[in-house]
Amino acid sequence: MGKLTTHVLDVAAGIPAAGMRIELRAAGASSSALAEPAPLGAAHTNSDGRCPAPLLEGAALRPGRYTLTFHVAAYFRALGHDLPEPPFLDEVVIAFGVADPQRDYHVPLLVSPWSYSTYRGS
Repeated sequence: MGKLTTHVLDVAAGIPAAGMRIELRAAGASSSALAEPAPLGAAHTNSDGRCPAPLLEGAALRPGRYTLTFHVAAYFRALGHDLPEPPFLDEVVIAFGVADPQRDYHVPLLVSPWSYSTYRGS
């Protein structure tokens, strides 16, 4: 059975992003861009920038579309960064699909107050 995991690296400081809030939602198959994805859970990253447990695993990981919302402005403000209002990056939302729930899906985020990148990890 597969699992969904994530981690966050603060590339501005070169450290794991500890304490960042992450929300997971099921986006479903709705074609409406206005449909709000259904919440599945939330977590905070640990000192290694990882969630303490998989966000989904086993039978809970199903084929479909999901979103991960990373609260990056709150993270950087908590570290004392003086961000403008509104911040350039407030929440980073990564929309992705799970085609084969038997496989592992790892969705990392590399972030600074001004940029981010992601990829499908292993």
